[in-house]
Amino acid sequence: MAAIAEECVPGEDEETSNSLASEKREARLRKFRELHFKRNEARKLNHQEVVEEDKRLKLPANWEAKKARIEWELAEDKKKKECADKGEDYHRVKLLEIGADDAERWEKKKKKKNPDPGFSGYAEAQLRQYQRLTKQIKPDMESYERQREECGKDFHPTSNTLIHGTHVPSSEGIDRMVEDVEKQIEKRAKYSRRRAYNDDADIDYINERNAKFNKKAERFYGKYTAEIKQNLERGTAV
Repeated sequence: MAAIAEECVPGEDEETSNSLASEKREARLRKFRELHFKRNEARKLNHQEVVEEDKRLKLPANWEAKKARIEWELAEDKKKKECADKGEDYHRVKLLEIGADDAERWEKKKKKKNPDPGFSGYAEAQLRQYQRLTKQIKPDMESYERQREECGKDFHPTSNTLIHGTHVPSSEGIDRMVEDVEKQIEKRAKYSRRRAYNDDADIDYINERNAKFNKKAERFYGKYTAEIKQNLERGTAV
């Protein structure tokens, strides 16, 4: 019996070693399949990202801003329709949704923004100056009430009211006007003006662009070519 047991042990060891080797092989194959699947998945995602990047590069430079603007407009239209269906005022609902912090930040941004777009016409410049001057006015309520009591019914004149020449400005008001006029003169003196055309100057150009080019050339090289120019004018150039 012992001899039979001894003869069976080597066979069992061989089966055990074969089963362990097959398990290791299966584990390696399973891991290999997982790695292969991950590689294919990464390749697929990488290809999709390359395609999307190529699409983004072909889009205009401001596409993201346009897209955001379109989405905002669609949301606004949807909100307007909802308010119209409910019978509510859209602008009122929109203002109710704005927080106090956002409203304060927008108000500060409006104040910091420069409303002067530059010179576009004398009427627009005069209007901006009028608005700037009226913003600087600080009304004197005591003088207002006193003048109202003195004028009585004529304080609010009609077509039949004659008040011309009855008002005498105060010395403080005259001083403020003089100070403001002096500031305007000082500011106007700093502006660049168009140079006057000199009729006696030599005409050495064929158009306005050529005249500007000649002035630049004279400014940079005039001192080097002055003698040559004089010789050409006298006819003594060699």
